[in-house]
Amino acid sequence: MRRVLLLLLLTFLGTSASCATANAQETPPPFATKAKQAYLVESKTGTVLLAINENQDLPPASLAKLMTMEVVFSALKRGEITPDTTYTVSQNAWRTGGAPSGTTTMFAALNSQVRVEDLVKGVIVQNGNDACIILAEGISGSESGFAARMTARAKDLGLGRSTFGNATGLPSAESHTTVRDLVELSRHIHREYPEYYPIYSQPDFEWNKIFQRNKNPLMSLNLGVDGLGAGYAEGAGFALAASVDRNGTRLFLAMGGLASDKERLEEARKVLEWGLSAFQTKVLFKQDEVIGQASVYGGTSRYVDLVAKEPVDIYLPTNNPDRLSARIVYRWPLRAPVEAGQDVGVLRISAGDRVIREVPLVTNQAIGTGTLASRATDALLELMFFWL
Repeated sequence: MRRVLLLLLLTFLGTSASCATANAQETPPPFATKAKQAYLVESKTGTVLLAINENQDLPPASLAKLMTMEVVFSALKRGEITPDTTYTVSQNAWRTGGAPSGTTTMFAALNSQVRVEDLVKGVIVQNGNDACIILAEGISGSESGFAARMTARAKDLGLGRSTFGNATGLPSAESHTTVRDLVELSRHIHREYPEYYPIYSQPDFEWNKIFQRNKNPLMSLNLGVDGLGAGYAEGAGFALAASVDRNGTRLFLAMGGLASDKERLEEARKVLEWGLSAFQTKVLFKQDEVIGQASVYGGTSRYVDLVAKEPVDIYLPTNNPDRLSARIVYRWPLRAPVEAGQDVGVLRISAGDRVIREVPLVTNQAIGTGTLASRATDALLELMFFWL
């Protein structure tokens, strides 16, 4: 397959996962960066291009606003609120996140009524802490209640390493996330809320007669960045979450542990340029092409073909020094009857020791229940396997 060596191994679910993770941690990253944490993913294929301490905890700082907006977008999508819903600017929102706070603000006036649509722009474009608190209090009655909703929503989305103590990202011992969770959250927002995502690239917004340009410093890179945000936490350094789109290729990046705003911009530029220029897409399997087989216990056939629901392609370096391999991982054995299209495992694709993509696999046909004799034979084979 044109210089691509594809090694298919049938393993049991969970057996190889820990080994792959350990090897990935020992392997030097494919690109050097000053960031202490970094995670770069190509959107279409989900290929992981760079992973450095991607599951290491860090404070989200202003990047917590990504989760704040996800909860708001979800409420808008479900009809819980509308863009024209209005909320009152409380004393708490005004003092904690408004003009007296000395933090980034949309300058919402005390006791005024503000529409949700304007508050969303106040959060995304102006990085307004007051806008976050107004939305939190309006939707959940209190900021603490909204923060609990943020954490619960993060768990629902599979962001298991993220918890939130407030809606703003202001210092809180309860708030932590990872660059991997930030990338997955960014991808989710881009995919699920196409009507709201363009706000992240809105160049400016005026509120309360105060004009402010987009606070996201990454917009100045001229790389095609169209979101999402940046943050700073004392002791943890400067962080970012970015998405860039160039010639149909979209990358999502999160980085943390950078020493300064200047270093954040320089490292973001270097990593994004590398991701956009040094890779190409390769198709490994067509949609519904048989990738391998899984053994079936007690069925009319001892094996069932496995396929992917979509083409299996990856985003590879143009000069790829690593051997490309793949491993089918499923829970052995499958027990009859087996339905066609049943989710049974994943295809785990690696470049060298790094897992770069996982693709769900489904059965390609139905397997009925076998005869009593065939089930007895399968039971004997299973017993012999475990005895060995």
